[in-house]
Amino acid sequence: MTPKELILYVLLIVGLSFVLTMLALIDLLKKDFSTPKEKFVWHLVAIVPVIGWLFYFALGAKKGTRKNFDSK
Repeated sequence: MTPKELILYVLLIVGLSFVLTMLALIDLLKKDFSTPKEKFVWHLVAIVPVIGWLFYFALGAKKGTRKNFDSK
């Protein structure tokens, strides 16, 4: 593996991790949890680099209820 390939793989992993972390945070903003403390804890979990989004989507994404944004 050349240094250029290694840099490319690292950038790919970092970029993918960033995108998935942002998706987890957006999903958190759109959900209501039973307590504000629970929502805060899931925010802390989701921002952990590389694996936080994985824990959130595996364990926390099903816990909240989707907010209803009715336009009037």
